[in-house]
Amino acid sequence: MGAEPTEPPHFRPYHHPAAGWGAARSVTKVLFGEHTVVEGSRAIMRMNHENGGFDCPGCAWPDDTKGLHLDICENGIKHVTWEMTAKRVRRDFFATHTVTELEEWTDFALEDQGRLTEPMVYDAATDHYVPISWKDAFDLVGRTLRELESPHQAAFYTSGRLGNEATFLYQLMARELGTNNLPDCSNMCHEASGRALQAALGTGKGTADLKDWECTDALFIMGVNAASNAPRMLTALADAYRRGAAIVHINPLVEAAATRTIVPHEFVDMALFKSTRTSTLNVQPRIGGDMALVRGMAKAILEQASTDPKSVDREFVERYTSGFEEYEEVCRSTSWEEIERQSGVGRADILRVAGVYREADRSIFSWCLGLTQHEHGVDTVREIVNLLLLRGNLGREGAGPSPVRGHSNVQGNRTCGIDHRPTPEFLDRLASVCGIDPPREHGLDTVRTIAAMHRGDMKVFIGMGGNFALAAPDTPYTYEGLRKLALTVQVSTKLNRSHLVHGRQALILPCLGRTEKDNQRSGLQSTTVEDSMSMVHRSVGMKRPASPNLLSEPAIVAGMARAALPDSDTPWAWYVEDYDRIRDTMAQVLDGFEDFNRRVRLPLGFRIRQPARELVFLTPSGRAEFSSAPLPDVVPAPGTLALGTMRSHDQWNTTIYSDNDRYRGVNNLRTLIFMNRADMRERGIGEFDPVDITSTARDGSTRSLEGYLAVPYDIPRGCAAGYMPEMNVLCSLADTSTQSDQPIMKHLKITVTLGAGAGPGAR
Repeated sequence: MGAEPTEPPHFRPYHHPAAGWGAARSVTKVLFGEHTVVEGSRAIMRMNHENGGFDCPGCAWPDDTKGLHLDICENGIKHVTWEMTAKRVRRDFFATHTVTELEEWTDFALEDQGRLTEPMVYDAATDHYVPISWKDAFDLVGRTLRELESPHQAAFYTSGRLGNEATFLYQLMARELGTNNLPDCSNMCHEASGRALQAALGTGKGTADLKDWECTDALFIMGVNAASNAPRMLTALADAYRRGAAIVHINPLVEAAATRTIVPHEFVDMALFKSTRTSTLNVQPRIGGDMALVRGMAKAILEQASTDPKSVDREFVERYTSGFEEYEEVCRSTSWEEIERQSGVGRADILRVAGVYREADRSIFSWCLGLTQHEHGVDTVREIVNLLLLRGNLGREGAGPSPVRGHSNVQGNRTCGIDHRPTPEFLDRLASVCGIDPPREHGLDTVRTIAAMHRGDMKVFIGMGGNFALAAPDTPYTYEGLRKLALTVQVSTKLNRSHLVHGRQALILPCLGRTEKDNQRSGLQSTTVEDSMSMVHRSVGMKRPASPNLLSEPAIVAGMARAALPDSDTPWAWYVEDYDRIRDTMAQVLDGFEDFNRRVRLPLGFRIRQPARELVFLTPSGRAEFSSAPLPDVVPAPGTLALGTMRSHDQWNTTIYSDNDRYRGVNNLRTLIFMNRADMRERGIGEFDPVDITSTARDGSTRSLEGYLAVPYDIPRGCAAGYMPEMNVLCSLADTSTQSDQPIMKHLKITVTLGAGAGPGAR
């Protein structure tokens, strides 16, 4: 999919609708490029279908509630085609190329080799991966885990691609071994959302669902690039605009999804090139300025309440909340001058946004990593909840908080036990139902796992999906930590950087993809996933596996567990024979999963109960909690910029499809930095000039990228943006939020200077 650039880079601002014919052309190119025109077209017709279809392995946007038969998007098709490629990585590939040689390949070139076909083990003597049987691979994992001085010397990482059944078995294995070291990708993306919502409402999830989106009066979309990260949201935005809802996008960059769209499955509009607006107002705060903007909205609402009491829902506040008086005083004592300075938005514009909120009977606030990957991400999400509580926008249709999770089942991972800080109640049920004695002390998250690797406290790292080496912050430091380990195990579908940055011993264990049939002893199996709005539904693969030597993720987990826990009473093999058996156990352990097997077979599955949606708050006070945090100072010091990292459009997480970013007008370039034109002039930088970028971490250390090209962009002064994972090198492990333990990849302190010439990139 895609190709290495053959033309010089260029930039041309994008002024077309999101999706539409641009997406259709991109999909056609992808299908032909991966030689999957027939299979890919069949997959498109089966993706996100409630009856016998498979769930898109891309984003976590919920399935259409109206039974839409083409509930798909450009990036979802790219992701599926990437998985269904006809290309294969066989043992002769590894015999031809040493690991040292492969380290020089681009990340695109590695994944472009195709699907992995059999388990491989690293041979240090020859610097090659060589074939290994599944039994011997499991024995190596089991033996290494059993020989550890402590189970806490192992970490069990999870990406969002893992289904619920494998997730449950994976955490069961870790806890039966004796550790809660369960870092996951959520530690790097929405940890702040979960902690904020848990503290404010007693639930770590949003309360709004897709039906609420379909009837709300106002949508506030914050820190989200929906056209690339959750493209199916475009349908909801277009529908909302047509029925007269207000749609306010709040983001430092005005992304394509915040302008207009042509939804591809709306065939008449496609034929007529008829676009629909996806916003009624765009506001561009400075990076990190969202909390101040929301505080300003709340201040405006409270000031208006002095003349219009209906501006605040006093009955709701008095009946269901705690801490209102303290929050009201904080809002009154925060000056408009400080709100304008910190938000980067003028008072008149803040009042305009507040007016939209005041006039709407029902409002939804939705956000993504643009709000969470900050030092003060928890406080910012809690400020959103404060604003919702002021007008009673909770516990009724068309209202509530709605975080946009990134990966398909990242929310399901947490629901089903991937949590380094499990609750005592969950552990009690797990112990009772599964007959184990799980550890009670908290485990390590992603950042602390990397630190433990460096200290020598970590010996084994097992990654279920993802590309940990590239996704993690402080890339060179992460590499060093991984190379200190005794054993790294990567369960994957394709070759990636994490296979080359490994421990003294290393295994590549290839698994089935979500598009592929999973046949076990009892027949064809289904797995389940949870979307970002708490709907749980089935996924059934349709395609013959890429290789007869692939195993399913539950089978791989069970194989490792049986080898590591030879005396275990857990029926690992029995579980794998029929996934209904796993679900029956999950139904006894997990809140909201009662009668799991029957309910998940209903049309569209079922929604996990959200007590806060019913105005039941599992907080210490039994009420929804206002927070009264002070505004942080997010204004960059003179000469510095605030950098936020992000994906390009032709990218999914660490998977790079090409060096293009259609919606931002970039072609054949990823080593760039988007800057405000005035900031460029101040530094004597012209368009496409090479620049050097240096970040300064909290501990005073610096990191640099050289030879990046400067691209002028509509972004507030003092702000800059560029692509991850290339820019992850700039985020020190010290740049971790004290509120959420997340790397602050959306708010790095940098300086940019004119470079001597185009360089090789990261150093």
